[in-house]
Amino acid sequence: MTHILAIDQGTTSSRAILFDAQMAPVATAQEEFPQHFPQSGWVEHDPADLWTSTAATCRSVIERAGLRPADIAAIGITNQRETTVVWDRTTGKPIHNAIVWQDRRTAGICRDLGDHAKTVTQKTGLLLDPYFSGTKLKWILDRIDGARDRARAGELLFGTVDTWLIWKLTGGAVHATDATNACRTMMYDIHKGQWSTTICELLDVPMEMLPEVKDCAADFGMTRPDLFGAEIPILGVAGDQQAATLGQACFEPGMLKSTYGTGCFALLNTGDTPVASTSRLLTTIAYQLDGKPTYALEGSIFIAGAVVQWLRDGLKLIREAGETQPLAEASDPDQPVILVPAFTGLGAPYWNADCRGAVYGLSRNSGPEEFARAALESVGYQTRDLLDAMRADWEGQAGDAALRVDGGMSASDYAMQFLSDIIGAQVDRPEVLETTAMGAAWLAGQRAGLYPDREGFAAKWAVDRSFTPDMDEDTRAAKYAAWQRAVNATQVFADG
Repeated sequence: MTHILAIDQGTTSSRAILFDAQMAPVATAQEEFPQHFPQSGWVEHDPADLWTSTAATCRSVIERAGLRPADIAAIGITNQRETTVVWDRTTGKPIHNAIVWQDRRTAGICRDLGDHAKTVTQKTGLLLDPYFSGTKLKWILDRIDGARDRARAGELLFGTVDTWLIWKLTGGAVHATDATNACRTMMYDIHKGQWSTTICELLDVPMEMLPEVKDCAADFGMTRPDLFGAEIPILGVAGDQQAATLGQACFEPGMLKSTYGTGCFALLNTGDTPVASTSRLLTTIAYQLDGKPTYALEGSIFIAGAVVQWLRDGLKLIREAGETQPLAEASDPDQPVILVPAFTGLGAPYWNADCRGAVYGLSRNSGPEEFARAALESVGYQTRDLLDAMRADWEGQAGDAALRVDGGMSASDYAMQFLSDIIGAQVDRPEVLETTAMGAAWLAGQRAGLYPDREGFAAKWAVDRSFTPDMDEDTRAAKYAAWQRAVNATQVFADG
C-alpha cells in the first residue's frame, strides 16, 4: 500500500487527490456541482450532489493514476464545515436540502435566543450566529412535519458533510464525526469533549440523531467494497480549515495560517489553552489526537474567493479567476475603489448577518480593472481585521510568526503582496498549495503507518515564496482607515 486518497469536499466542488508515500500529490480529479439560492441570504446544496460528485472524483483519480484499490492504504476526508444534512436512517434519503454554512436564514432564531448567547459561547467557544449548524438543524426540525418526533424515535440522523460522506462510504455502517467538525455545530462542549445537553435542549434537538465524536485520526470504518473494487479504511477526518492548519504544519502555539477558498479563515494555534475571545473571534478545536484537543482562535470571513466568482458569474467581467491579477495591475491607482463583499453578511469580527455587499469610491472612469483590484484587496483588508483581533485576544502573542497562506486565491501574487503590505508582516506561501487535502492525507497516512509523526511532517514543510511588506506605514494606515469607514457605512445602511 503506497498511496493515500484525500477527499476534499468543498462549497462549490468536490475533489479527490492521491498522495504518494512521500506525501506528494500525484493525481487530482475535481467536479463542480450546483449551488441553490432559494431566497436572499439562503444557500443550499442537494446532498445527492455532494455524494455523487465525491464518489465520481474518487473513482476518476484512482483510474487516472493507474492504481488498484489495494494500493491505497487509507482515505482521509476534509470538508466544508457547518453545512447541515438530515436524512432517514433506513432509506438514506435526506429530508431537506443541505443548508450551507454561508446561509443566513436562521438570523431570527439567533435573535430569539439572544438571552442564551453567553451560555453558548462559554460551552462551545462560538457565537450565537446563523453560521453554525445548530440553528440550521433546528430550522429543519421546526419546518418538516413530524421530523422532530422521528428524530427522537431514532429514525433521522444529523451530520455535517463529513458525517454524510462517511455514512454513504460505509453503506450506512458508521454514523460518526471528528472533534473539529463537532465543535463547529454550536452543540458541542469543547471543554468537556462531548455533546452539550444544555445546548441541545435549548435548540430542541434530540440527541439521538447526533453522530459519535472521534479523534481526527481514528477508525471511521471501511468503504463498501463495491464502490472502488475493495474495502478501504477511512482513517482521518478534519474540517477544511483545521485540515489546512495541519497541512501547514502549524503544530506549535503562536503559529498562524489563513486559507483563501470560497471564504477566508485564519486560525491561530493556542496550544492546550482555549483562549476566550473578547474581540468576537471563535474559540475552536484545531485538531484532536490521542484524545487530547489542541485549541485555536479562529476568524471567519464569508467571502474571499467567492468575490472572484462574483466578478465572473455575476458581473461577467472575467472568464476565469486568473484574469483578475493582470486587471488589478492595470487599474488606476488614483481611483481608491473599495468593495465590502458582505454578500451573505459580515463574519468576524463584526458578525452582522443583515449586511449586504457595497462598493465605495466609484467614478465615471471606474471599470473592470478597478473592480478586480478592489475584489483582491478586500481579502487583505478582511484578514487585517482578523489579525488585529487575534493580537488583542492573545496579549500580543499572535502575529510574531509569518502568516502561512493556502487555498486557490493564494496563487495570486498581487493578492498576497497586498496582504503582506496591509498587515505589515511576512506572508509565506508553501510549495504544496493543497494544504487542506494534505492535512487530511497526513491524518490518514500517519494513522496507517505510512507517514511520519508531527515532527517529521513539520520538517518536510517548505516555502514556495515569501512576500514581505513594500508599503510605507502612512499609506498602510490611510488605506486601512478607508476600509474601516466603508465597513462602518455598510453596517449603518444595513441597520436601516
